[in-house]
Amino acid sequence: MDWIVSLRTNTPQEGFELAITLAQKGVEYTQPSAKIREGLRPKYSNDPNDLIMASQVIAINFQTIAAANNYWNCNNWYYQGYNY
Repeated sequence: MDWIVSLRTNTPQEGFELAITLAQKGVEYTQPSAKIREGLRPKYSNDPNDLIMASQVIAINFQTIAAANNYWNCNNWYYQGYNY
């Protein structure tokens, strides 16, 4: 089933939320068993390195989504001629 309709979003906030959803879905596809995921959660949710890695995945997804949205539809300082 296709659940990704588009990477285009109206706002950076929507883009960030999509990045989180992509990260969550990636985990679900990698480990389809909810029971196993729930069993692993206590370990990774208390490990700073695991949390940093999760944040990195979200950041990479957000970077991709931002590019797909032309860094939010040319309405930023770079596209308004202030490219410094």
